Amino acid sequence: MSVPYWRLSAFYFAYFAYVGTAAPYFSLYLASLGLAAAQIGVLLSLGSLMRVIAPNFWGWVADRTARRARIIAITLALGGACFAGFFFVHSFWGLFALLLATGFFTSASMPLTESLTMSHLRPAVSRYGSIRLWGSVGFIITVTLVGYALDVLPVASLLWMVLATYALSWVCALALPDAPGGGDHAEPEPVWNILRRPEVAALLGACFLMSLAHGPQYAFFSIYLVDHGYSKAAVGWMWTVGVVAEIGVFLLMPALMRRYSLSAILLVCFAAAAVRFLMIGWGVDSTAVLFAAQLLHGLSFGAHHATAVTAIHRWFQGANQVRGQAIYLSVSFGAGGVLGSALSGLGWDSIGPAWTFSSAAFAAVAGYALLQWKVRPAHI
Repeated sequence: MSVPYWRLSAFYFAYFAYVGTAAPYFSLYLASLGLAAAQIGVLLSLGSLMRVIAPNFWGWVADRTARRARIIAITLALGGACFAGFFFVHSFWGLFALLLATGFFTSASMPLTESLTMSHLRPAVSRYGSIRLWGSVGFIITVTLVGYALDVLPVASLLWMVLATYALSWVCALALPDAPGGGDHAEPEPVWNILRRPEVAALLGACFLMSLAHGPQYAFFSIYLVDHGYSKAAVGWMWTVGVVAEIGVFLLMPALMRRYSLSAILLVCFAAAAVRFLMIGWGVDSTAVLFAAQLLHGLSFGAHHATAVTAIHRWFQGANQVRGQAIYLSVSFGAGGVLGSALSGLGWDSIGPAWTFSSAAFAAVAGYALLQWKVRPAHI
């Protein structure tokens, strides 16, 4: 079976174009509504909360129906309909409800797409990075253009930009081809048995800590830079630097995986994350320090995510593939993201931005220690 490289790549491009429009700038939109930092932290944690619950539900639906591509398209359409409500709702509790609804549907996309991509790749899973990098390209284009646009347009115009990229994601999802590897295979091993293995539990715990560490970055990095005098265009470029580094790492992943064990790559990623967040927290007034810190995004996110997805694919086979990716995303970007956003919102006003980022670095160190303790090269 040939790999539908360009259709998968187009979806990653469109979906992360949406992420590049929303993730770096939505906090600025919420701040423009007069919300406090703690309220913004809570609201931005809701998407992550839905990643705890919804991916497992949608994974169960995909396993039952064996229609991953169709579910991606349907959930994106429903998520876009929910997002349109932001044009009319501005109260905290109204935004709370809309973000829950949007997150419930949108959180289906990545676990199903990751599983679908791995099923198409089969033995050539090291090629994952060459497809996933197109998501990074989409992110770069929108995060840069939107930054310039918001320097001359009202922040509220962000809603139209997000909705446009949402629609593009839905169109690309309609072209995704399904692949065997989900519900049409017998389950070789109960999921709980896999989760009880020390190396699996340790990796998931470490991934939780990595997402927790990224909480201040995703929730308040843009606000932090604007508060220190950076323009919105400069904010966009800082995000772009990180994703350019991510693309470079994705291109190198096949060679890195041939030369080094997955556990060794992960340890480097966690060490890089700790250094990165200390640099951001204490070096925000130096463009050079921020630039170097953003280059480390290639490791703290790019290499980490590609390696974790590959490990999960190896451990969760057959009918467990969708659920394995759903569990990974639920534990890391879901639970870790919820706690990271919420705690960073609380810490921002109480201990200050620099110490909030320092706490993020400590979480990365804890993840490093957990991997060093329980995950050996022979395990993955």
